[in-house]
Amino acid sequence: MSAAITNSLTPITQFPLFDPLNDEEKRRLEEMAEYKIKPKFSYIYLPDEPSGHIFFLAKGTIKIGTHSDDGKEIIKALVQPLALFGELGIIGETKRQDFAQALREEVHLYVLKVEDLKRLMRTNFQLCDRVMTLFGNRLIRAETKLESLIFKDARTRIVDFIKDAMNLSGRKVGFEMLLKHSLTHQDIANITCTSRQTVTLVLNDLRKSDQIYFNRGKILVRDMAKFA
Repeated sequence: MSAAITNSLTPITQFPLFDPLNDEEKRRLEEMAEYKIKPKFSYIYLPDEPSGHIFFLAKGTIKIGTHSDDGKEIIKALVQPLALFGELGIIGETKRQDFAQALREEVHLYVLKVEDLKRLMRTNFQLCDRVMTLFGNRLIRAETKLESLIFKDARTRIVDFIKDAMNLSGRKVGFEMLLKHSLTHQDIANITCTSRQTVTLVLNDLRKSDQIYFNRGKILVRDMAKFA
């Protein structure tokens, strides 16, 4: 890895998951991790591939998804920098059930063998605890999404997605909140289990009521407290 790239990205040892590691463990982690750059729209992994590696995203956005029997894409999660994905091999998955794909920009990531991470977990209880917490949070998110599909209508799911995305990745601009993203209307539909037409109708309605402004790659919420 060149010095210029190294200096512009977060080293894997500085990912929040690895805060409990001591200096020697961080040195071992650096030796075990492989750095990769993948082009936009490329697949990091596909269903039925072995689940022997975990990925740590340093730059870009990844979507995790699957396809229904009729070929419809369903996006289960969006992965932002400093998060990990493909972690189910830790708890026994042998073949991928989902796909992981870069969005509209190249992605920079670190790749670590599942067995190497397990070795670190066996010698560092705090790391093990953090990994277990990660799986607990994953389960909570899955249950929350299921409840949303059962109890909330399409408009509410789309609005809730924008709110969650703003809270996670938005930045304040005066009294407004700005979200820069790499999602198409179809992507948002696949995340919220709606249709592209419904997403377009809801976004246009929110713009007409002056709650949001949007164009390609940006959504601006006028007032988060009143946004609904």
